[in-house]
Amino acid sequence: MRKKVVVIGGGTGLSVILRGLKTFPIDITAIVTVADDGGSSGILRKELDIPPPGDVRNVLVALAEVEPLVEELFQHRFASGDGLNGHSLGNLLLAGMTSITGDFQQGIATISRVLNVRGRVLPSANASIILHAEMEDGTHVSGESQIPLAKNKIKRVYLTPSDISPLPETLKALAEADLIVLGPGSLYTSILPNLLVPGIVEAIHASSASKAYICNVMTQMGETDGYSASDHLQALVSHCGPHIVQTVLVNGEPISADVLDRYQLEQAKQVVVDKQRLESMGISVIEDRFVLESGQKLRHDAMKVSEALMDLIVEKVQGI
Repeated sequence: MRKKVVVIGGGTGLSVILRGLKTFPIDITAIVTVADDGGSSGILRKELDIPPPGDVRNVLVALAEVEPLVEELFQHRFASGDGLNGHSLGNLLLAGMTSITGDFQQGIATISRVLNVRGRVLPSANASIILHAEMEDGTHVSGESQIPLAKNKIKRVYLTPSDISPLPETLKALAEADLIVLGPGSLYTSILPNLLVPGIVEAIHASSASKAYICNVMTQMGETDGYSASDHLQALVSHCGPHIVQTVLVNGEPISADVLDRYQLEQAKQVVVDKQRLESMGISVIEDRFVLESGQKLRHDAMKVSEALMDLIVEKVQGI
């Protein structure tokens, strides 16, 4: 029987990992954030009163089994036109299919068949949510896109409205999973918004799956300035309770000076791997070179990370 893997997150980091995981003989469910309120997604969310499609679009493309030209078409972003400028075609198609089916999740399912998606893509909630942050100084910021711009230390994040709920399919996938993976992605604006939907954390805790967190390689200005690997984990624990994961994957290899200089322009630094503190928190640490350098950009090594995740399933089966 094929093993079942649930991956939770958003942004480009999640898409990168899914491209690796889909090459293995497993059943994949991706649970994707719907807290985005910027750019094309934010405009469609406001004008059509639908959940933002951007993160879902990227995940669909990552899991799609289609010709490269179809993928390029789905990701195409219009650069002119009063109404179209800034919109990606994939976002518009998701919005259109939501209108046709009358339901965001049904729209995603229909587009998934068109793209021959390898797995299931589920929004963490089937309605728009608003992400808020309470800062260490007591101020509050509303809107996913506005939180990093505040350039303030985040104390906690929370959602409104309070009556949102996860899809039944999400809870079922978590209950049946052999492996649940958090990240990679923006800690406060991509990963935690999924976990704050009532019922999801409880389902993760109740699941017998192995649970892993893929830590970011670089800090993020306005979100995780100065954070070590254990600081990332502590933020998850503070919001979700202890034992939310058992394993953390961290990049333990240095990044080249040219790339670090490029990220310094964004006030981002390499995340320090404080392995001893992680282990003192009862966490198993998998440390390796989990990144690829492409020009002056960093990306997680999708295949290497995926292989490490597959090893966790084997270890669980063997009772290691």
